[in-house]
Amino acid sequence: MGISRADVEHVARLARLALTEDEIALFGDQLGRILEHAARVTSLDTEGVEPTSHPLPLRNVFRPDEPNFPAPCLSHEAALANAPAAEDGHFRVPRILEEEPAEGEA
Repeated sequence: MGISRADVEHVARLARLALTEDEIALFGDQLGRILEHAARVTSLDTEGVEPTSHPLPLRNVFRPDEPNFPAPCLSHEAALANAPAAEDGHFRVPRILEEEPAEGEA
Protein backbone atom coordinates (compact mmCIF):
# COMPACT_ATOMS: atom_id res chain seq x y z
CA MET A 1 0.00 0.00 0.00
CA GLY A 2 1.55 3.20 -1.11
CA ILE A 3 0.71 6.79 -0.59
CA SER A 4 0.50 9.21 -3.45
CA ARG A 5 2.37 12.45 -3.80
CA ALA A 6 -0.98 14.26 -3.67
CA ASP A 7 -1.74 12.58 -0.32
CA VAL A 8 1.59 13.70 1.13
CA GLU A 9 1.05 17.24 -0.10
CA HIS A 10 -2.49 17.22 1.31
CA VAL A 11 -1.28 16.05 4.75
CA ALA A 12 1.51 18.63 4.67
CA ARG A 13 -0.98 21.36 3.80
CA LEU A 14 -3.25 20.29 6.70
CA ALA A 15 -0.25 20.39 9.03
CA ARG A 16 0.80 23.73 7.55
CA LEU A 17 4.17 22.33 6.55
CA ALA A 18 6.11 23.53 3.56
CA LEU A 19 7.94 20.49 2.20
CA THR A 20 10.73 20.33 -0.33
CA GLU A 21 10.67 17.85 -3.21
CA ASP A 22 13.11 15.61 -1.30
CA GLU A 23 10.93 15.73 1.83
CA ILE A 24 7.81 14.85 -0.16
CA ALA A 25 9.59 11.78 -1.55
CA LEU A 26 11.05 10.82 1.85
CA PHE A 27 7.80 11.20 3.79
CA GLY A 28 5.81 9.53 1.03
CA ASP A 29 8.05 6.48 1.32
CA GLN A 30 7.91 6.48 5.13
CA LEU A 31 4.13 6.94 5.28
CA GLY A 32 3.70 4.16 2.73
CA ARG A 33 5.75 1.77 4.87
CA ILE A 34 3.74 2.73 7.96
CA LEU A 35 0.49 2.01 6.14
CA GLU A 36 1.85 -1.34 4.91
CA HIS A 37 2.78 -2.30 8.45
CA ALA A 38 -0.66 -1.27 9.76
CA ALA A 39 -2.28 -3.39 7.03
CA ARG A 40 -0.17 -6.42 8.05
CA VAL A 41 -1.18 -5.96 11.71
CA THR A 42 -4.83 -5.62 10.73
CA SER A 43 -4.67 -8.86 8.73
CA LEU A 44 -3.51 -10.95 11.74
CA ASP A 45 -5.87 -13.57 13.10
CA THR A 46 -6.82 -12.27 16.55
CA GLU A 47 -9.73 -14.62 17.10
CA GLY A 48 -9.80 -15.60 20.77
CA VAL A 49 -7.27 -12.96 21.83
CA GLU A 50 -8.52 -10.92 24.77
CA PRO A 51 -8.40 -7.17 24.18
CA THR A 52 -5.85 -5.43 26.36
CA SER A 53 -4.59 -1.93 26.79
CA HIS A 54 -0.98 -3.07 27.43
CA PRO A 55 0.98 -6.12 26.24
CA LEU A 56 2.68 -6.50 29.63
CA PRO A 57 1.02 -6.53 33.05
CA LEU A 58 1.15 -3.22 34.89
CA ARG A 59 2.53 -2.97 38.40
CA ASN A 60 3.00 -0.16 40.87
CA VAL A 61 6.60 1.02 40.93
CA PHE A 62 6.20 3.30 43.93
CA ARG A 63 7.08 2.11 47.42
CA PRO A 64 4.36 1.94 50.03
CA ASP A 65 3.63 5.27 51.68
CA GLU A 66 4.28 4.04 55.18
CA PRO A 67 6.19 5.70 58.00
CA ASN A 68 9.51 4.08 58.88
CA PHE A 69 9.85 2.36 55.49
CA PRO A 70 12.29 0.86 54.63
CA ALA A 71 14.23 1.65 57.85
CA PRO A 72 13.09 3.27 61.07
CA CYS A 73 13.69 7.00 61.39
CA LEU A 74 15.39 8.75 64.26
CA SER A 75 13.20 9.71 67.14
CA HIS A 76 12.62 13.39 67.74
CA GLU A 77 14.95 13.35 70.72
CA ALA A 78 17.69 11.41 68.86
CA ALA A 79 17.54 13.87 65.93
CA LEU A 80 18.01 16.84 68.29
CA ALA A 81 20.64 15.11 70.49
CA ASN A 82 23.65 16.28 68.42
CA ALA A 83 22.22 19.61 67.30
CA PRO A 84 24.47 22.57 68.15
CA ALA A 85 21.40 24.42 69.42
CA ALA A 86 17.82 23.39 70.08
CA GLU A 87 14.87 25.22 71.53
CA ASP A 88 11.35 24.00 72.33
CA GLY A 89 11.93 20.73 70.46
CA HIS A 90 13.22 22.43 67.26
CA PHE A 91 16.63 23.10 65.72
CA ARG A 92 17.78 26.62 66.51
CA VAL A 93 19.43 28.29 63.52
CA PRO A 94 20.80 31.76 62.92
CA ARG A 95 18.32 34.28 61.54
CA ILE A 96 18.84 34.84 57.82
CA LEU A 97 15.94 37.18 57.07
CA GLU A 98 15.30 40.61 58.44
CA GLU A 99 11.97 41.19 60.05
CA GLU A 100 9.70 43.44 58.07
CA PRO A 101 8.60 46.55 59.90
CA ALA A 102 5.07 46.39 61.24
CA GLU A 103 2.43 48.39 59.41
CA GLY A 104 2.72 52.05 60.33
CA GLU A 105 6.46 51.75 61.16
CA ALA A 106 9.30 52.56 58.83
